[in-house]
Amino acid sequence: MSFLTKDKFLEQLYRAFLIGPLLLLQLSCVPAQQEAHPGYMTVSVEQKASWTKNFNPLSAASGARWPTQGGIYEPLMIFNSMQDTWVPWLGTSFQWSEDNMQLRYTIRQNVRWSDGQTFSAEDVVFTFQLLKQFPALDAGGVWKFLDTVVSEHPQQVSFRFKKRFVPGLRLLAHQPIVPKHVWGSIENPVAFANPNPVATGPFTQVERFENQIYTLGKNPHYWNADKINIEGLRFPAYPGNEQANLALLNDEIDWAGNFVPAIDRIFVQKDPKHHHYWFPLVGTMVFLYLDTAQPPFNNLEIRKALSHAIDRDLMVKVAMYNYTKPAYPTGLTEALKSWRNVKAAASMDWMSHDPQKARSMLAKQGYEKGRDGTLRHPQHGPLQLEVMVVSGWSDWVRACQVIVQNLKAIGIDARVKTYEFGTWFEKMQKGHFQGGVAWSTEGDSPYSFYKWLMSPETVKPKEELATANWHRFGTSEVLAPLKVLETDTDPQRRHEAGFLLQELFAKNFPAIPLFANPAWGAFNSKRFEGFPTKEHPYARLSPNALPEALLVLTQVKTKTKSEPSP
Repeated sequence: MSFLTKDKFLEQLYRAFLIGPLLLLQLSCVPAQQEAHPGYMTVSVEQKASWTKNFNPLSAASGARWPTQGGIYEPLMIFNSMQDTWVPWLGTSFQWSEDNMQLRYTIRQNVRWSDGQTFSAEDVVFTFQLLKQFPALDAGGVWKFLDTVVSEHPQQVSFRFKKRFVPGLRLLAHQPIVPKHVWGSIENPVAFANPNPVATGPFTQVERFENQIYTLGKNPHYWNADKINIEGLRFPAYPGNEQANLALLNDEIDWAGNFVPAIDRIFVQKDPKHHHYWFPLVGTMVFLYLDTAQPPFNNLEIRKALSHAIDRDLMVKVAMYNYTKPAYPTGLTEALKSWRNVKAAASMDWMSHDPQKARSMLAKQGYEKGRDGTLRHPQHGPLQLEVMVVSGWSDWVRACQVIVQNLKAIGIDARVKTYEFGTWFEKMQKGHFQGGVAWSTEGDSPYSFYKWLMSPETVKPKEELATANWHRFGTSEVLAPLKVLETDTDPQRRHEAGFLLQELFAKNFPAIPLFANPAWGAFNSKRFEGFPTKEHPYARLSPNALPEALLVLTQVKTKTKSEPSP
């Protein structure tokens, strides 16, 4: 069996991509986005061949359309990751009790739902009671630490905790709030598609919904109406990055959250005055998750060997166009740089690309090459790995191609399997995979990141939908340091706990870090202005970050004299 050399592999991938856009420019058909829509901003976030009408902000399994969770419905507060601060929203302020067992929010006055009814603290209480009544809606697990939620005043909500849980602030603050007078009569809110949302956000009116396009109009009763200076949002359906990028290049998209390869050359240089982007490395770490509940990937040495086989430098160059960097060994991104444990990272030599060492490690586990060149175990048979990825995410697809090529080079029978997002995500959530490339969780400390990577409390049985920890790994060793991050506000003790979690990550290596995901964001300033930039970083440019994208939606403006696309 012959294998491509690294240089030839790199050349073929580059050719495949460089030629691809030229063919698309000539051959692709883009759905119904040539019409004039003055004041309506065209946004590309989700890649779907066709739309399903769903605006349920509560159900993790619903596949709700953008921006259901931050643009239609709204949270109490928004964490601004670029400014490292909390921005008041439906809540105007919050206060902890001295023992950190109670959190009080003051609720904004003079807010109305899009049907004209008054928003109040009662709606907030109802939303959290709904999560308690229907645990499938409680994706963040807030009722694991909450004891009661009560309204002590029309403009005040008090959250009483069962235990000290400092990270609960973020989970409670970012919860989308729904109206009691609507959702109180919904028999099954988990399955409810909510086709005609009643919400407090700036864009609540579903003016048009077809399988290839939908548009949202302004909330006629929006409490922050002075900040909304566009008429609405429109969303053509693009099945993948390639089609979305073609539309972006042709000035048919105003704001995009897509991966765009060679963006300076193919996008910015085409119109430097109007074509802009900003990809800060504040996204989540991207992992290769393996099914640790089943052999052979429940074997730590197998996971380390696979990590040794992966050429992350090549992956970053070929798949990510050097927009990012190979993963920091303990998985922490630039956003958590101050928490990094250099000693723990230095101990993880299996994060380096060393195919020979990978082969040696696998040999020690009983895997030897058969006549066909594939590694085989006397009892377990051939070493095989199918890596799942979303079909339209061209950057991640190429990353998987690099992984598979690297694994084949050491004798593993590896292949890439692509799925439409909904199918892929359901398989990840239910644990129906051998390997899958996916994101991780984020936060203002390593707490959530390592909790969902290693805590036994986050391990769900297969078939149940898992918010994260799709790889089904848990060790009780992490519970003590996680407890410190849950309850303690002392900076030194918190950092010591963060360091210990990284040591435990190195010890157990539950998933394979690949690279930090940039916060993808590009815009066209011909018709709209006021987007965040590297020079004016008031928020993330990426529309993928909800509810933070609300900070952008309330700042962008239609140009007084727009410059229509040709």
